[in-house]
Amino acid sequence: MTGSVPRPLAAVLDGSTPPGVLPWPAERSVAEALAAAEDAGWTGTTLDLDGVAGKEAFMDRCARALRLPDWFGRNWDALADCLTDLSWCPAGRGRLLVVTGWQGYAAAAPEDWSVVEGILADAVGHWRDTATGLAVIMVRCRARQGA
Repeated sequence: MTGSVPRPLAAVLDGSTPPGVLPWPAERSVAEALAAAEDAGWTGTTLDLDGVAGKEAFMDRCARALRLPDWFGRNWDALADCLTDLSWCPAGRGRLLVVTGWQGYAAAAPEDWSVVEGILADAVGHWRDTATGLAVIMVRCRARQGA
């Protein structure tokens, strides 16, 4: 089923390309990415940042959407630790994180967003050469949520 998704994601899911931080076209449904991940044996989740304008709200959204462990300290170091540990998150063949609605937060808090981008890139790099990679999709503008 990965043939129906954009080639960069399909290549990650089939193992022919290492996981990375990938764009996702606004006209495509987020559900397509999650379904392709599931079909490939990956676990997937969505982090919807719509309406998030500050660090506290971002951390709360991460804690809920990613089901972060109780020890998550709601700070940058703790987020980085959670994303490079992931013992609390089932892996399957890999993990896909779909980030939606991020543009508002990036505009409202550009310095914080720069930190987020670094944490995500570092986490992807940490898992890149393992049997259970982490890929992140950054959805452009407003993607359709359903099929």
